[in-house]
Amino acid sequence: MHGTRDDELGAAAVRGVRQRRVDQRAGRDRGRGRRGDLGCQRHDQRHASAPSNASTGSGIPTGLSCHDEAPPGAPEPPPLVSAAGCPMLVPGENTIDGRKLLVVTPSDLKPDERLPVAVLWHWLGGSAQSFFDKAEVQSAADHYRFVAAIPESKGDLQFKWPIESVQSQKRIDEEYEFFDRILACLDASLTIQRHCVGSVGVSAGAIWTQVLASGRGAHLSSILSLSGGEGGLVQGFKGTDKKMPTMVLWGGSMDNCFGLMNFETLSKNLEKKLVDDGHFVLECVHNCGHSPPPFALPGAPTPFSPMWEFILDHPAWLPAGASPYVDGGVPDTFPSWCEVGAGNATPRTGECLEKSGC
Repeated sequence: MHGTRDDELGAAAVRGVRQRRVDQRAGRDRGRGRRGDLGCQRHDQRHASAPSNASTGSGIPTGLSCHDEAPPGAPEPPPLVSAAGCPMLVPGENTIDGRKLLVVTPSDLKPDERLPVAVLWHWLGGSAQSFFDKAEVQSAADHYRFVAAIPESKGDLQFKWPIESVQSQKRIDEEYEFFDRILACLDASLTIQRHCVGSVGVSAGAIWTQVLASGRGAHLSSILSLSGGEGGLVQGFKGTDKKMPTMVLWGGSMDNCFGLMNFETLSKNLEKKLVDDGHFVLECVHNCGHSPPPFALPGAPTPFSPMWEFILDHPAWLPAGASPYVDGGVPDTFPSWCEVGAGNATPRTGECLEKSGC
């Protein structure tokens, strides 16, 4: 279905990101043994050396491809549902059709600024506010220039989101429709980059993210599953016509909840289905069980920088299976325990600073 068009779009989309990085990576240690301060210096260089992009306003980073213009011939994002009845979304708590969500924009949002979108789905014992606090979303939005929408679970389900294998399709569709309205209301209230909508989930929220991708993948540019997966007691990944780059992360063999969900097994299940379905996979394996991933490198701009960078590096116009990481390598701002391809990551070793828990 993609064929020659994909080849042309791939050359246009990947070339800019790759060329901006080639100097920084020319001396990279392929054994991946030298990270830390050097990686964070290179992160700063990547922004400083990037050409300015007038469409996003002066001073906004353009070294990340979601801040670039779509290449000629890039497919248009699918239409959104009606924004009728949408409130004017503002930073902080908002309500759409009786459902609550937090909206986070850069503190110094420019009038002409077009923002990539990150939709963040919280974990079983969490909330929209706890995701905001834990991931330091405001500092990330200020630094990377995006809008975050953090839905609050409705409160009617044991696992917060409709993820169980026995869950009714009606309830799953209700959550799909809430996502549809979030995008429509964001688009009505702000100038958003429709080619860049990433979905990030943690634990139960990560399982929901792959369910969301199965039903609304046409609207997503990337997904990030942090201790999630598919199969067994939870909904399976059903595949998508549109292929989207995916970060699949888990906390090693001890990543489990209540002895019922082994997230290593579920994550590997998801990886296999993604690969079989033609999606690019970045695998990240830490050793801290069911706890926040220890992403941060010394001097990193935010504790979860790789998460935001993955979204911004993968706009929707990339062809199936493509990523600037395939030929250019994983950025030096990512930890050494992330690697391209299922089964390729070398698991993290070392001390874990946070407790494992659900």
